[in-house]
Amino acid sequence: MKKEIITYIEEVGPVTMDQLADQLGTRSAKEFTDLVKIISSMEARRQLVFDNQGKISLPLVTKERKRPTLQGIFRAHKNGFGFVTIDEEEEDLFVSRDDVNYAIEGDRVEIVIKKVGDKLRGTAAEAQVIDILDHALKTAVGLIVVDEDKPEYAGYIRSKNQKISQKIYVKKSPLVLQGTEILKVDIEAYPSKKRDYFIATIRDVVGHKDDVGIDVLEVLESMEIGSEFPKDVLAEAEQVAEFPAPKDYEGRLDLRDSITFTIDGADAKDLDDAVHIKQLDNGNLELGVHIADVSYYVKEGSALDREALHRGTSVYVTDRVVPMLPERLSNGICSLNPHLDRLTQSAIMEIDPKGKVVNYWLGQTVIKTTFRMTYSDVNDMIAGDEEKLHTYQAIAPSISLMVKLHTTLEAMRLRRGALNFDTHEAKILVNKEGLPVDIVLRQRGIAERMIESFMLAANECVAEHFARLDLPFIYRIHEEPKVDKIQKFIDYASTFGLPIYGTAHSMRQEALQDIMERIKDEPYADVLNMMLLRSMQQARYSEHNHGHYGLGAQYYTHFTSPIRRYPDLLVHRLLREYGQVSQEKVEHFKKTIPDIATWSSSMERRAVDAERAVEAMKKAEYMQEFVGQEFEGLVSSVVKFGLFVELPNTVEGLIHITNLPEFYRYNERNLTLQGEKSGRIFRVGQSIRIKLVRADKATGEIDFVHVPSDVDEIGRSSQSQRRTKSHSNRDRDDRSGRGRGKNHKKEEQRDNTQGKSKKQKKKKPFYKEVAKQVKKKKKRR
Repeated sequence: MKKEIITYIEEVGPVTMDQLADQLGTRSAKEFTDLVKIISSMEARRQLVFDNQGKISLPLVTKERKRPTLQGIFRAHKNGFGFVTIDEEEEDLFVSRDDVNYAIEGDRVEIVIKKVGDKLRGTAAEAQVIDILDHALKTAVGLIVVDEDKPEYAGYIRSKNQKISQKIYVKKSPLVLQGTEILKVDIEAYPSKKRDYFIATIRDVVGHKDDVGIDVLEVLESMEIGSEFPKDVLAEAEQVAEFPAPKDYEGRLDLRDSITFTIDGADAKDLDDAVHIKQLDNGNLELGVHIADVSYYVKEGSALDREALHRGTSVYVTDRVVPMLPERLSNGICSLNPHLDRLTQSAIMEIDPKGKVVNYWLGQTVIKTTFRMTYSDVNDMIAGDEEKLHTYQAIAPSISLMVKLHTTLEAMRLRRGALNFDTHEAKILVNKEGLPVDIVLRQRGIAERMIESFMLAANECVAEHFARLDLPFIYRIHEEPKVDKIQKFIDYASTFGLPIYGTAHSMRQEALQDIMERIKDEPYADVLNMMLLRSMQQARYSEHNHGHYGLGAQYYTHFTSPIRRYPDLLVHRLLREYGQVSQEKVEHFKKTIPDIATWSSSMERRAVDAERAVEAMKKAEYMQEFVGQEFEGLVSSVVKFGLFVELPNTVEGLIHITNLPEFYRYNERNLTLQGEKSGRIFRVGQSIRIKLVRADKATGEIDFVHVPSDVDEIGRSSQSQRRTKSHSNRDRDDRSGRGRGKNHKKEEQRDNTQGKSKKQKKKKPFYKEVAKQVKKKKKRR
């Protein structure tokens, strides 16, 4: 109809609404109302305009319209400007505040190029938005605020998305509002030249501002992550029997007499993987990885399946989980709870002493787990805890064999170039009211890494199986890093005096491994690990196998978590369906898998965004108690507008450049800020003393100011020592033609203990200082 409207106006010129309605054959009141909505929508997108006589006409052809146009996704910045992504492989185009043209975060836009980028000069291409093809924001969530200046509306809300600054005015409705409601609204109209705000209608009342946990719920609802399941989905879940029936065992390998057990976190409720291990006569080990057979209960095309695909993944935030499947399945029949018959799909692998899978079997099984083990209990057993070894003596030999196999698998992955990004993760502890009371570092012992090794082995085995069959399949891929990002990392790492083997165009994983090995005992190791991680591409799902760069794996998929990830559920379905291959099945999955892969990747990113948003909010809320106090941390990143500092508990805040005592110049190549008068340099990895001046829960932002102290001089001194030491090591390595090996470990330790000042040796660890301050606060409470 839009094309017909434009064609008609092109032929006859400006027309009235009645003329247009007659031309289109509009007869009923509903058809006329629909036409008005279409015209309004086209006007908002500047496809039509109204002249002074109220006639509808086409906009004048501007210079921009004559130029070639491109389409892309607009990414807004909270300061008003933005970027447009045309292709994931290409650099984004910069859009100034004056050229945004009312585009908002996520909009699909049409643009023209204003300025071509110049890589030699380091300048980015600039663009102008000339049309908004599709708005991404359809709903919003926020606290209703009464605005007496606009009595025609019930009030307005502000989106939780900081990149959307305009108010969202809500139409009046029969619902009586008290001013405490958190509303979810449907967007009807967007900001334009006529008005600088949104117009919306109420969809639902999410809760009230003082409700427990409403802050987290508001974030989830704003991202369309709903915890409630539709009635038809719940009804279908209720039809699933609580226990397997005899017919469910047909065609399955019976492993109920084998010693199998789960190893999970103490608070885990959806137990989707179990393991067993055996020593074989030929010296190899048999590893069995048994995964809940969710696809047996969730049939393709069912209400459960459609909802699981729609959600894509479970979302884990602080004190709650928004599951992909209803609890009856996720914590019930599909959870591998101890001493209960459970239907599973298994990967049983024979692995040689070098970590190679020399034989395997994939198929449907039934198991009965012996124990529900926790990571802490297994770690205690590995450490030799006599009480735990006695309590779980039935599986003690299995744990011993598993540690042996894990060591083998880990060494195998290291040999082939796998990268271990061992960064710190925080766990935010909250009380019954949802208030954060502590932030602790997650501990990863041998048990956690051991289970990870076994899951990786199973995922690789299944992926290789299907790759060799050459059947339509969904892979988990991690492509090689982009050259420009690796070059930035090389430039940055070289500022620490680190030798780099290879170039950005031919950077082997072994070279990156060498860097990570060299820095593991340095104070800036975590920061450099994070910088390397950020230089990697984002892992995603694909119908094409491109391998997994980070794991050094030629084949990889996700098979081990079908309760909480849809791609794993799909892989299980493929294992079952391809038991009898037909051309019809091949064509079906060839058609459906690409869309599922793309959608699952986007839902995974949404879940990560939600987790990060809630984490930032809760960290800021926790730090509000410490405003005005001083801490010591590490500079985690340096940008044009200041430097970010990370505390030992992973809380990160910004020292804005305007809060520094003099003008600082930013060096993009080595990522430093240097004082114009004093010559003082701030660089990543540097120890720094700071004062907390602001912690904003609403935005998740934390602000610090720099406090001059002896730490600055110590940091400067130790950096100088590191550069000297690293250059010395590089000279030695260059002569030998290779990186340092195990023979240099003692020498490296000796280097790390020489030349340190007495203040450094005696200085009280900062984490103890933080713990002491927190303890005082709790006592005062």
